[in-house]
Amino acid sequence: MAGFHDRDRALFPIRSISAIVQIFKNQLENSAEPDLALLSILIGAVENSLTCNRVFTPQENAVYDEPKLPPVEYHIAEALYTKFHAVIKGAVDLTVYDTKYATRELVKKVSDVIWNSLTRSYYKDRAHLQSLYSYLTANKLDCYGVAFAVVAGCQVLGFKDVHLAMSEDHAWVVYGEDGTETAEVTWHGKGNEDKRGQPVEPGVASRSWLYLNGQAMVCSRALEVATIVSAINPSLNATTDAVEVALLQQELLWLLYDLGHLAKYPMALGNLAELEEAAPTPGRPPPIDLFQEAVRSARKYYGNAHVYPYTYQGGYLYRHELHVNALASWADAADVLRKYDYSRDDGEIYKELLEIANELIPHVVRVDNARLLRQPRCFAYLLRFYDGICQWEEGANTPVLHIGWARPLVNTISKFDANIRAQVVIECYEIEVKQKEETTQKRETSPEETLNNNNNYCKTKERGNAARELIKSLESKVPSNSASTHPSIQALTAACSEKILNRDYLLQGGGEPFVAPPDDALPPAPSTSQENVESEVLPEADSENERPRITLYSQKMKGLKDLLLAEKLNTHAISLQLTAQSQVQIGKKSRGSDDMGVSQRPKRTRRE
Repeated sequence: MAGFHDRDRALFPIRSISAIVQIFKNQLENSAEPDLALLSILIGAVENSLTCNRVFTPQENAVYDEPKLPPVEYHIAEALYTKFHAVIKGAVDLTVYDTKYATRELVKKVSDVIWNSLTRSYYKDRAHLQSLYSYLTANKLDCYGVAFAVVAGCQVLGFKDVHLAMSEDHAWVVYGEDGTETAEVTWHGKGNEDKRGQPVEPGVASRSWLYLNGQAMVCSRALEVATIVSAINPSLNATTDAVEVALLQQELLWLLYDLGHLAKYPMALGNLAELEEAAPTPGRPPPIDLFQEAVRSARKYYGNAHVYPYTYQGGYLYRHELHVNALASWADAADVLRKYDYSRDDGEIYKELLEIANELIPHVVRVDNARLLRQPRCFAYLLRFYDGICQWEEGANTPVLHIGWARPLVNTISKFDANIRAQVVIECYEIEVKQKEETTQKRETSPEETLNNNNNYCKTKERGNAARELIKSLESKVPSNSASTHPSIQALTAACSEKILNRDYLLQGGGEPFVAPPDDALPPAPSTSQENVESEVLPEADSENERPRITLYSQKMKGLKDLLLAEKLNTHAISLQLTAQSQVQIGKKSRGSDDMGVSQRPKRTRRE
């Protein structure tokens, strides 16, 4: 058997998680080309034996130090591995593709081999259909499974340039000498449209979330191994996981983490965080650290174009009743979503955001109203969340915000008192923001004119002199040889170093002299225990003089500004504005008639 070396063969029959982890470690550390087919078959054999057609009893839910697995015999693994090689090599004549690098024709041919051998009478989005074990024993694969099988098939043929590319809900392949060629090899959505062999550039150009605006994860071999592990599904049913499979996934993810192969894989970091939440590993970071690492990864490597790192984190904070921080994470998710134009391919993220808007946010406001409703910050998070969704809608042929969205929003914002709402400074992009930029430029280019025509300059200068006099006064009270600084001076110095001087106060004389620093200026939260996470991740409450600021970008939300700040809310007018179809496509170009409707794919099973 070409894939297994003697050190791996000696571990059969496999009966333990540690044996599987060792095989993965051997493949990753001792080979430049870890064998994708071998590892997928091995994982699939274990997962399917422990989840499919298994009779579950409560006693099986106990956690053991080293759970026993159904034995995987060497001759079974070898037979399946040999079968996959025969299927691929028997159907592809390499003499026709006499080239070092793959071509579109070759990728399409391998895709045809996989595609045409699948059983047609099954629902392709069921669980446990992602591995080559499922393909070789039942001719069934899900969307990811087909794309992975094509990459593994090209590896069997000796083409090292063919790699997996993954967005948050789709997969395709890249290939070629410089790795810039792309090809669809599977389907997406309910319609099973056959785009196989076509490049993905039209999908990227459409600004659909499905293709992440060109910010998908393009895999190395090690990352492709990581996708095998991240795709493991421990679920027995909608509410119960197979403990052994979850522990296997957890151990393998930590192996990949320690080897540095998850640094560019935000979704796998999120999966690991959820596994740690369910069963913490001694000596490992708490889940919140992993969720934050996933967010940092998405920002660093993928232009902050991934939504799920924020919804993963928001779900964790929600489950642990850290509701203020959950609202902030959901607002961050919507900020990412505003980069895209809604299409029917985005059904998964549509349902995710709909659940947050119509179930989770109303719930947190209901159960935690004493805390949330007294914080202007929370009102600002809510507005930012909906502003992102409204902007996502603007490039679509089909409106997103129907009355089912509007009612929960109106009910929620109506719970905030007028004096709380009034504390949020709302600006509308292209109106106030541009005016401020123009005003700033004028003042910067002509200070003399500003000095002559705006006595606020003098007031600012006087305040600066007063501040210096205050510091001198405080310093005079401290001995010159004192080893420590007076607490008042320390506080003032800290305030200045945090850049919290209010620009409007300095320029125009309005508002308070100091404001809280923006969220992106805050230092990253240190590692912390779960019970302290709320105070460390984000401020729990607004400071005394803080007025949260938000800039609205969407046409719908900009039109709501005055209504949102009115002492008495006109809920009917707000609902009409949110559901107005006339706001859709403002300044946008239609993309054709096949964007109508919302995909009805079942929601991805997640640990909620």
